[in-house]
Amino acid sequence: MSENNIRNVIIIGSGAAGLTAAIYNARADLEPLVFEGSQPGGQLTITTDVENYPGFPEGIMGPDMMDAFRKQAQRFGAETKFEAVTNTDLSERPFKVWVGDDLYRSHAIIIATGASAKTLGLEHEDELMGYGVSACATCDGFFFKDQEVIVVGGGDSAMEESNYLTKFAKKVYVVHRREELRASQIMQDRAFNNDKIEFIWNTEVNALIGDPNNGGLEGVELINNQTDETYEKSINGLFYAIGHTPNTSVFEDQVDMDEKGYIITSGKDTTTNIEGVFACGDVQDAVYRQAVTAAGSGCKAAIDAERWLVTQEG
Repeated sequence: MSENNIRNVIIIGSGAAGLTAAIYNARADLEPLVFEGSQPGGQLTITTDVENYPGFPEGIMGPDMMDAFRKQAQRFGAETKFEAVTNTDLSERPFKVWVGDDLYRSHAIIIATGASAKTLGLEHEDELMGYGVSACATCDGFFFKDQEVIVVGGGDSAMEESNYLTKFAKKVYVVHRREELRASQIMQDRAFNNDKIEFIWNTEVNALIGDPNNGGLEGVELINNQTDETYEKSINGLFYAIGHTPNTSVFEDQVDMDEKGYIITSGKDTTTNIEGVFACGDVQDAVYRQAVTAAGSGCKAAIDAERWLVTQEG
């Protein structure tokens, strides 16, 4: 086992939150170490066009944006590693972080590991993500003006996403595996009263049709789970609204989390129940899940960590 010198700050995660924290901490001469994780750049790396981030009037490709974030952090002295943290010990300071057999220690930790959208695990799903398949209507709905889309799900999120998409799409089909919704009554009423929304009950998406290199998603194969009947449906967009899973497994039984696994922060800042450990971005935000809000909370976490480190000096 190799042991490295104690760092001021280790940032775990490299999406908009983690890399913004790295920019701020690096500019404060804290020389942060960033572990980029299994998906360097976070969820934006599977988003083709980003048009709602301030400062990019013509839009920007998601991977290009995150590459710019990374270069900006590196410019000020942040060290980034394309490695995934495999274990942590936050029971005492300095905190311990492992990448395989390699041990790193740090006075402060910023958790920015994000959350992963739940998907169906279909063939070619990953390749078509960003090419007709999405898990964020707020991010991508604009690209489906006057087109037909499917929303998968039956909860409040699915109803909210469906209603939002009707601002752009000419038709929204809600595909739900049951014959009744789990959504609250008020959300159901809004969806049922929207003429652009049509429900397809007792049905699941069985396969995706299309090629990311040739127009993207073209359609889906649906299966009625009561009759086993399968049929193809031409569609321009498919939106998953079946929830997110926060990436918090390496912090279990250490950091306080809610019933869904999101890290609990104090509310007025980014502090967790462990002094010296901070959390930002989608790993602690189950509501907004936007690049700009993640970046904002990454800024807050960096400032919180810097101020906390000052109180530990001497």
